[in-house]
Amino acid sequence: MFTTLKYSLLLLFFGWVLAACRQSPVGSVLVEDGVSEALAQQRAAQLSDISYKLHFEIPAQKDSNIAAQAVVRFSRVASKADLQLDFRENAERLKKLRVNEKEVPIRFEKEHLLISANDLKTGVNAIEVDFLAGNSSLNRSEDFLYTLLVPDRARTVFPCFDQPDLKARFELSLTVPAHWNAMGNAPLRDSTRSDGQKTYNFRLSDLIPTYLFSFVAGEFFSWTRQINGREMTLLHRETDTTKLSLSLDPIFNTHAEALAFLEDYTQIKYPFQKFDFAAIPDFQYGGMEHVGAIQYKSASLFLDKGATKDQKLSRAKLLAHETAHMWFGDLVTMRWFNDVWMKEVFANFMADKITETTEANSNYELEFLVSHVPAAYEVDRTEGPNPIRQSLENLNQAGSMYGPIIYHKAPIMMRQLERLIGKDNLRDGLREYLKKYAFGNATWPDLIAILDARTPLDLAAWNHVWVNETGRPMIDFSLKKENGKIAELKLTQQAEDGSTRLWPQSVEVALVYPDRVEEIAVGMNAVSVAVPEAAGKPAPTFVLVNSSGQGYGLFSVDPAMLPNLATLPNALMRASAYISLYENMLSQKMVKPEDLLTNYIPLLIAEKEELNIRLLTGQLSSIFWQFIPSGQRPALATKLEVETRKAMQVQENPNIKKLLFKFYQSVTLSKVTQDELYTIWKTQKAPNGITLTEDDYTALALALAVRDYPEKALLEQQVERIKNPDRQKRLRFMIPALASDGEVRDAFFASLADDKNREREAWVSAALGYLHHPLRAERSVKYLPKSLELLEEIQKTGDIFFPQAWLNSTLGSYQTTEAVQVVRTFLAERSAYNPRLKGKLLQSADGLFRAELILKASKAD
Repeated sequence: MFTTLKYSLLLLFFGWVLAACRQSPVGSVLVEDGVSEALAQQRAAQLSDISYKLHFEIPAQKDSNIAAQAVVRFSRVASKADLQLDFRENAERLKKLRVNEKEVPIRFEKEHLLISANDLKTGVNAIEVDFLAGNSSLNRSEDFLYTLLVPDRARTVFPCFDQPDLKARFELSLTVPAHWNAMGNAPLRDSTRSDGQKTYNFRLSDLIPTYLFSFVAGEFFSWTRQINGREMTLLHRETDTTKLSLSLDPIFNTHAEALAFLEDYTQIKYPFQKFDFAAIPDFQYGGMEHVGAIQYKSASLFLDKGATKDQKLSRAKLLAHETAHMWFGDLVTMRWFNDVWMKEVFANFMADKITETTEANSNYELEFLVSHVPAAYEVDRTEGPNPIRQSLENLNQAGSMYGPIIYHKAPIMMRQLERLIGKDNLRDGLREYLKKYAFGNATWPDLIAILDARTPLDLAAWNHVWVNETGRPMIDFSLKKENGKIAELKLTQQAEDGSTRLWPQSVEVALVYPDRVEEIAVGMNAVSVAVPEAAGKPAPTFVLVNSSGQGYGLFSVDPAMLPNLATLPNALMRASAYISLYENMLSQKMVKPEDLLTNYIPLLIAEKEELNIRLLTGQLSSIFWQFIPSGQRPALATKLEVETRKAMQVQENPNIKKLLFKFYQSVTLSKVTQDELYTIWKTQKAPNGITLTEDDYTALALALAVRDYPEKALLEQQVERIKNPDRQKRLRFMIPALASDGEVRDAFFASLADDKNREREAWVSAALGYLHHPLRAERSVKYLPKSLELLEEIQKTGDIFFPQAWLNSTLGSYQTTEAVQVVRTFLAERSAYNPRLKGKLLQSADGLFRAELILKASKAD
């Protein structure tokens, strides 16, 4: 009995030991999925002088494995801790491991290749791995592929130290089919041919983080130009000769202008060996700033003769944005991905400055307002906002940090900072920051410390509410009149969430008279601020708060402004007014959807600024589809069709005509107008003064198909018209989502449960927009529960913007209580749901939640 008990206790003891070993840290850091902050800090303290020598053998067949070899060299301080090398793949893909020229057994656990401390030495080490490359971030098509490894996806392709503060040099070689082209971060050293294959050997790269390592390979056309002594090469797959002839000059010249501007602004010459770029069909983002090999979405670069001013300006800003990253993000990189917003805010901030100086006839202030403010509000007004700077415990959550707050609120914050400390102080501080941390890593507090030394103001307090917290203020005005004059004008602010926070900022207030506008600057640094400059002035027709568009918040609107919008003398003021009116409508403050729509319709003729027409038609479309009861749409559509047709005839600017035509086709419901649009599509004869291209006719065919227009095989006919094979494949993928047969749509949606059918994320997002179109909402609401259930898997398998795109395309057009209940029930049943995904879900559902409330209030009235 005693012996048996003793033996049992001994077994139990060893069981505890084994369990502890399985859960214990290797050295001092626990082995866990992803790259924890603790692991990153440990490795950053131990490792330096890292380099990777990588070879990939890429077969022509998309589904064949890619054999690869990696040699990782690094210096290591004395340590008893085992080393974790990141590899988010199956252990079976690891074939052979050598450490310091000695073959050792492969130990693999929780996405990490574990290297025993006994096999390592103080000083220089070399780890050699034979493996099969992971496929999840290789974006393979039949005839090309490209890597996209931000934020932590280098480890999905090859074993590495996948954290931004372990910068390294890469020596890459690629063996590909002989007719393929290839591009990497570094210049090509040489190439060889053998047995129908070609091997590209690239030089040693500059010092870069793993997320910027990249290559492109496949059937690409190559175009090289030299501008200002710098050679630039573009890889692309565009076959439309008109697009090429119209786009190549702007693409190369805009890059050259951006480089020149940045070298002057930063006082640092372009810091890398080469500057090339590739245009990728249906690329996941607008662009990605890989050193020496920037990647762009092809459709963003190649514009046709029907391109609007807005499209051209958007392209210029995109090119400037990615070029700015060479300094902001690539030369100086955030230490940890909680500061990923830094590289994005500076890229956007600099892109705005570049286009202000390089783009002829651009309205910088208006473009900034229209581009950034509505997009930032779309998140900050919701139940799930996130601050600009967020906490991050593990890099496997870093992808969920991206979104409109980083790309749109942060530039607004930067403009407020520039106004606060002065343009020269900010520029000089940024120069110091870039020189101090060149080819290294830095944090936002590092920059704030540099800027704080250049101003007597308390930047720490300002930084806390703008950068570390969420939300926006509500700014109201009160105007007292006596004997036809202003007795008192006062502005007050309070947080939209009811808290006592204050947002220090500068705001302009316009007093609008029949013959003039008087603008007054107000420093909003208290709960209530009087405007003594207004006292004694004649009482205005109406007041416009935030007339410069540079303020941030929910600004109250003067009821007298709505019928007098056209009297505002400049486009910037009108845009600010449109945005404030729309935000007040969403918040159910004084403005109702039907009133806004009624007052906006005459502006389709009266408004002459292209950017404002884009803003107005976007708001009108949103009001029509989401905030007007579905039963009222047919009658309203008839009115919109008539008034928009009239506006297209009256407006003279061809770009405005085209924006109006796009709005026309988006809201049409009558059979007469659909027949008119079908004739335009069938004959390919555009309305007078409007230029329509292949892409426009495809969009028109899709608009007719979602309305179940009775033309058999309409989309199949459009496929045959398309000349570019990549665009043909895209439309073929989308066709089942638009089928009039519900069973076909059901099968399409069911297919998306397989991640292989979600590989082309841009295709999926576009198809979902039609699958959940308001005209299909009653029949597609059944897809919502499964769509939400897939969200966690989509975050794991998709790229950084795909979860939000999936949600926006799914929830973006609903307005019913049934749809609201699906979302609320989903979250109520998952109390421990991933908080970042919960935030994104609440952001995407904001329009749905508000539509339900607005429609209930409308019914009650």
